[in-house]
Amino acid sequence: MLNALDLHRIAQRAQRAGIPLVSRTLRKLIQLLYGSYIGTAAQIGEGTELAYGGLGIVIHPASRIGRHVLVGPHVTIGGRSSSKGAPIIEDEVKIGAGACILGDIRIGRGALIGANAVVTRDVAADSIVAGVPAREIGRTSSNPAGRAGSA
Repeated sequence: MLNALDLHRIAQRAQRAGIPLVSRTLRKLIQLLYGSYIGTAAQIGEGTELAYGGLGIVIHPASRIGRHVLVGPHVTIGGRSSSKGAPIIEDEVKIGAGACILGDIRIGRGALIGANAVVTRDVAADSIVAGVPAREIGRTSSNPAGRAGSA
């Protein structure tokens, strides 16, 4: 069965092919079936997964999501009224259920975002962040010393 991300990718192809009616229809279908909004222009890398088919997820059209990212249910990846732009999420990031990633920020490769965290500032690669507002609470075990050249 198709999930929200599959429908999003089909909608993007339709938009690029110059068939905006199909793109808009699929975007509305995603809203109806999954209670999600995924902007057609959002760039989402290969291997990225939306947990539970993409239930309740909001992704800003200007967002860029890397490869092999796991996005939990009811996550918001969006802009803020006080800043232009949208989040950039690098590869291999895991985002817990209910997290909000807001504004023109960058989430570094391999970061872990805790459930219900509200992230409004850049997150370094291999960091673990949690809370409201989100703060670094540790480093991932895959690279405890930090990755050279982290964002």
